[in-house]
This record gives sequence, structure tokens and C-alpha cells, in this order.
Amino acid sequence: MAIERNNKIKLESGSVSMTDLVFLLLIFFIIASTSSQKNTPVQLPQPKEQLKPARETVITTVVVTKDNLYQMVLGSKEEGNNPFGLKSKGASYDQIRDFLIQQVEKTPEKKLKIAGARKANYEAVFQILALSKARGWKPVLSYE
Repeated sequence: MAIERNNKIKLESGSVSMTDLVFLLLIFFIIASTSSQKNTPVQLPQPKEQLKPARETVITTVVVTKDNLYQMVLGSKEEGNNPFGLKSKGASYDQIRDFLIQQVEKTPEKKLKIAGARKANYEAVFQILALSKARGWKPVLSYE
């Protein structure tokens, strides 16, 4: 006597629901792509009064020459002068220290721009950095 199995595996799945899901995703991406291409104009508020230009900050610049001497450039702009092309030979750290302190302490920002020649000693630049750190200044290193 042969026993038959009544448990047959159905290979059909919910393909109708999968087709519906793909169709809905297709519609979603079509709508999303067309709406992202439109530019929405935005009206920003206009200022009612004219803004005053920012006041020009005065930055004292110390240039370390290739001979490890120091030169100072006073003012916010070098006015076309390259700090490395200054004609004076410079002064030693002891000669320039007090004058440098006096000039930087006059400015409200207490910023000091430090520029150096490529062949200048690191120790010469570090002396100015140490002075600015001890006095609480904001040093800005410049290189060209």
C-alpha cells in the first residue's frame, strides 16, 4: 500500500503585493525627482539702514630677517611695501622689545603679525612668540 503525501509546497507568492510596492516606489521617486528641480524664490529682508564699514584694525608686524634681526612695520597695510624688502637692517630683540610692547598694547585687539625670512632662525621667531604668549597677545604667523 502506497502512502501519498498531501503536503504540496505552493510556489506562488504574493507577487501582486510586490508589484504594487514597486509601482508605489516608482511613483514616489518620479515625484521626488521632479520636485527637487524646481527653484523656489525666497525674498530676504532688506536692511533698513546703511551699515557702517568696519573700522580698520591696526596690526603691528614684526619681520625676522635672514640675519635674525627684527624690523617693525606699523599700521594695517604695508602700502605696497614687501616686509622682506625693507631697507633698514633691523635691530636686536633687546632693542625692539620695549617699543614692540608699547605698540601692541595700544591696539584694542592686541594682535601681532610675525613674518620671517626663510633663512631666519627658529629661535628668533620663538622669542617673539614667547613674548606674545607672556603678554596675552594674539600672534599671527605670516609666511610667503
